[in-house]
Amino acid sequence: MAYEKMFFIFFTKTMITIFFFFLCCFGVSDGARGISLEGSKGKWQFLLKSTGVVSMHMALTYKNTVIMFDQTGGGPSRYPLRKRFGSGSRCTRSVKDLMDATCYAHSVEYHIKSNSVRPLRLDTDPWCSSGSFLSDGTLLGTGGGYGKGGKRIRFYSPCGKNHQCDWNQSKNYLSDERWYASTQTLSNDRAIIVGGRKVFTYEFVPKMSNGEKSYNLPFLQQTYDKSAKGNNLYPFIHLSSDGNLFIFANRDSILLNPRLNKVIKTFPRIPGDGSRNYPSSGSSVMLPLDHRDNFQKVEVMVCGGSATGAVRNAAKGRFIEGLRSCGRMVITGNKHKWDMEYMPEPRLVHNMLILPTSHILFINGAKLGCAGYENARNASLEPFLYNPYKRLGTRFQILKSTNIPRMYHSSAILLPDGRVLVGGGNPHGRYLFHNVSYPTELRLQAFIPYYMKKRFNSFRPSNLTIESHGGGKSLGIVYGREFVVRFMVGKFASKNNELKFSAYAPPFTTHSLSMNERMLKLRCKRMVQKISGGWVTAVLEAPPSPHVAPAGYYLLTIVNGAIPSKSEWIQFRNA
Repeated sequence: MAYEKMFFIFFTKTMITIFFFFLCCFGVSDGARGISLEGSKGKWQFLLKSTGVVSMHMALTYKNTVIMFDQTGGGPSRYPLRKRFGSGSRCTRSVKDLMDATCYAHSVEYHIKSNSVRPLRLDTDPWCSSGSFLSDGTLLGTGGGYGKGGKRIRFYSPCGKNHQCDWNQSKNYLSDERWYASTQTLSNDRAIIVGGRKVFTYEFVPKMSNGEKSYNLPFLQQTYDKSAKGNNLYPFIHLSSDGNLFIFANRDSILLNPRLNKVIKTFPRIPGDGSRNYPSSGSSVMLPLDHRDNFQKVEVMVCGGSATGAVRNAAKGRFIEGLRSCGRMVITGNKHKWDMEYMPEPRLVHNMLILPTSHILFINGAKLGCAGYENARNASLEPFLYNPYKRLGTRFQILKSTNIPRMYHSSAILLPDGRVLVGGGNPHGRYLFHNVSYPTELRLQAFIPYYMKKRFNSFRPSNLTIESHGGGKSLGIVYGREFVVRFMVGKFASKNNELKFSAYAPPFTTHSLSMNERMLKLRCKRMVQKISGGWVTAVLEAPPSPHVAPAGYYLLTIVNGAIPSKSEWIQFRNA
């Protein structure tokens, strides 16, 4: 009898282990516990009456703060300072000081938990600049439009609770002025900066030597439309899983080998008229990479933009309907073709963000005109949700409308708790609040997707912790190694849903771009649930290389069917 009892316990534990191994890797079917998402359009949350500065640029740090900044050359913001940055001299109520830009903040740090902002110092103007994150979580800011800002390099190292961190300006300079350029972190912990206004080059940061210069890229000159102020500025750039760089400008695209500084592929032109890049300002995303094909399939998506002639007509007060079309193309392999589809409505100057569910959120924007001051009309108030895995014609869903227009110089970013932070909007050269169609917008909101509803809490994985394999808190996961996550699950999801694990690199967002954004669906090697209490232990595998996932901080999320956990930070690194 004792032997039979021991065998029964062993058999039961073994079957539980096998069951959860298959659950992790292949999904679970449970129709009795179905999750109905019909009519789930999300909702809006009002956060702050004023951030003080326009959220023209936005970036989430691994300390759970969000850096926002606009331009110092646009005059006073709405965040007055008691003392000037730098000299520390007192700012008075005199006419001179009221008009002195140094008496106002133009960058703030937003603290998510306390829903508050504090001012940050900017020494030179980062207007229409670019950015990315280095492997240690430092925010890299490059370029800008006014005065001495165009060649400057800035760093922001997050510090969390002590609030002593601030922008630091490097003593080194960029080789060329970078205004409306794009930045992408590479696999070697350097960033590549591509383009700029009338600049047809790219360069790398940090510099390896004082004499390191920029590299010519004729593709940028070939796609430049002089009559439309460029239409190839802020090019879309995505790092492929083979380490090469996809660059899209105007309507054309190439693949650049940044190690050899050589264009190795020219892709077909995206079908249709109009343009996709600034000032036509569509948007782009690289769809999630998947461990099931060893992260080898890389597919990009380009959506929206402005019609041919939109820039010239907007200058005359005529606003042409924007583009509805989207194109998807696989950039790996040898066969390349744009597969076209259509959004519910035209859209431009909008953001595209990857949600924890691997769906794409389209948010902010306009329907008529183009980017630039006073150049757009008819704000896009309704976000779109795009499911890339559904059949053509059924992928888009219209979500809950906002009552705050967010057009030119607005931004949005995904937060660790699953909300989407939305701010900014200023189609003027300075802060204007009266007698204009679209006033300067300083209010801060969050869009709350359907998956955050309380009725889904029993399905939501919770209490997520991350450990290196072998125990102990993780200080960074080495490429290709196993690591352990522990969490709780109340119920498992319905038929045709899987338990999935993803790592998400938060972007630097500005001017319709989400620079460096990428999501990876990670391999679950095995998973075991304790017999009681709902605790689950899973062994995951880190991405294989920095080509697939450049070294740095990512948000790790567990998705149970269509319901994600709150995300926790994880760092991938070399050995």
